[in-house]
Amino acid sequence: MPSDAGPNAAQAEAWNGDQGRHWADNAERQDRLFAEFASLMLGAAGIGDGDAVLDIGCGAGGTTLAAARQAGSGRVLGIDLSAVMLAEAARRAERTGTANARFEQADAQVRSFAGEFDVAVSRFGVMFFDDPAAAWANIARALRPGGRLAFCCWQDAEANEFFSVPRTVVAPLVPPLAPAEPEAPGPMSLASPDRVRSLLGGAGFTGIDVSPVTTTLRMGENPRDAAEYLTGMGPVRGMLADASPATRTAATAALRDVFASRATADGVRLGAAIWVVTARRG
Repeated sequence: MPSDAGPNAAQAEAWNGDQGRHWADNAERQDRLFAEFASLMLGAAGIGDGDAVLDIGCGAGGTTLAAARQAGSGRVLGIDLSAVMLAEAARRAERTGTANARFEQADAQVRSFAGEFDVAVSRFGVMFFDDPAAAWANIARALRPGGRLAFCCWQDAEANEFFSVPRTVVAPLVPPLAPAEPEAPGPMSLASPDRVRSLLGGAGFTGIDVSPVTTTLRMGENPRDAAEYLTGMGPVRGMLADASPATRTAATAALRDVFASRATADGVRLGAAIWVVTARRG
């Protein structure tokens, strides 16, 4: 898909390519990795029996299926740009017999909504919009008046060893990267609580709460497992996109060496920090 194909085209290209396949192939692992965050978000959303729920950037469907269990007689729609992840989500729904969840390849920034949802949720799926003001206004239109919003987003990269440690280790092995624009579409675009409040307030949300959560993430069973997993994730994958096989091997070895000092009886753990955000449509 060309980069000028429309809103969020670059993100659509990435998530329908190797990045999306990596997440789909590791769907169960990703759900385990982010289980604490998903539980906090879904608890904050207050999903009850009969609710209609929108899961934005649902990926391989882990949070959609969990929301569907909470919604009982209600329904959940999971939307995402990635066809490959949605295919895995549909397989998981069929495998678990989750009849009240369905999935659609759609862009939350531009999909037509008509105030049909009681709740909107997202686990790390709302940081990638080309035009976040337009996206949040559209998400507000998806909710009924008084409808609830709950999502997780990352704090600053330096607060997240999950991002900062691999980046620091791999950086000496590749050409210098151009400095990232802090508000450009990407994992850290909502790291500023003030920006979150401004965007949501501008879209008509009220009662906005941005609460910090810090923890550690189990990145792998051992240093080798963690290193191989992280070289396939977005930040390191991007750094190694044009690297030679020798450089890739060296990067994996360097990560493995660093993770040896982080190994515990419960695997390799790295610090993580997020915001859990809640609000209501005014």
